Amino acid sequence: MKAARGSIVNVTSIVGSRVHPFAGVAYAASKAGLAALTRELAHEFGPHGVRANAIAPGEIDTAILSPGTAELVAAQVPMQRLGTTREVAKTIHFLCTDASSYINGAEIHINGGQHV
Repeated sequence: MKAARGSIVNVTSIVGSRVHPFAGVAYAASKAGLAALTRELAHEFGPHGVRANAIAPGEIDTAILSPGTAELVAAQVPMQRLGTTREVAKTIHFLCTDASSYINGAEIHINGGQHV
């Protein structure tokens, strides 16, 4: 990682920073812990040129969602829609490129404004 000046991208969740109706205690605690791990990795490995960041998606349009989720999200999310897997992938890709070379220890929310 040092030789390549690598980039770590962890996948947390909106659940790691707020109560969510579809998450439980264990899932929420694990995502909050992963966010803290990301910050610690950024601090520890940053001097070696290795960056660590995280993404925190909200509801993304995948087969794992329960029926009715899209309607619930439309009522609670300012952008009134689910996110797409492409939007998530493009954010991860960005965090792995030189375009984000000074981003370290960040958690990027991908949730249409659900966190505001």
